[in-house]
Amino acid sequence: MERKQHWERVYTSKGERDVSWYEALPSVSMRMIEAAGLTPETCVIDVGGGDSRLVDILVARGLDCLAVLDVSGAALHRAQARLGDAAAALTWIEADVTADWSLKPMDVWHDRAVFHFLTSPEDRARYLSHLRHTLKVHGTAIVATFALEGPETCSGLQVARYSPETLAAELGGQFRLVEAVPYEHQTPWGAIQPFLYTRFTRVL
Repeated sequence: MERKQHWERVYTSKGERDVSWYEALPSVSMRMIEAAGLTPETCVIDVGGGDSRLVDILVARGLDCLAVLDVSGAALHRAQARLGDAAAALTWIEADVTADWSLKPMDVWHDRAVFHFLTSPEDRARYLSHLRHTLKVHGTAIVATFALEGPETCSGLQVARYSPETLAAELGGQFRLVEAVPYEHQTPWGAIQPFLYTRFTRVL
């Protein structure tokens, strides 16, 4: 409940460009999704999607098997308002990723900057349980976190930072690391945040 209250406050008090994670074009995410074999029939879930622009791009590419999960209803409503009539064809899940929710099997699991907020082993275990239940075998998991040299906090919350090796160890043997890409994200006010983008294939 505390996590939900935190993110509802963020999204009801700040504009789209007033948060550090804003990016006009999610270029690394899209490149990795395309590398996974994107077609109009691909099913994608954006975990912690908030009001990210990723879903807009996927809709423009002709996809309609799309789900956006976020703990903040305010964030989802902003994205829905921006998409207009196109939002009706999508699945919107207002839930904490570690809580109870379910979705049909998906081809791509995309998470930009949710996993690194899960600082307790219990929360990470629940996240990984959802990942295993939601992502098809041979599907793609794209997980972006702060890199080892990245910030220790974000939005006033502690975060965990990862290397390709430590993130692969967290996901476990059911997932094979395909690529790991360091990326320097520039916030709307010009600060640089070192990220790590990873792409995994589910093998079991």
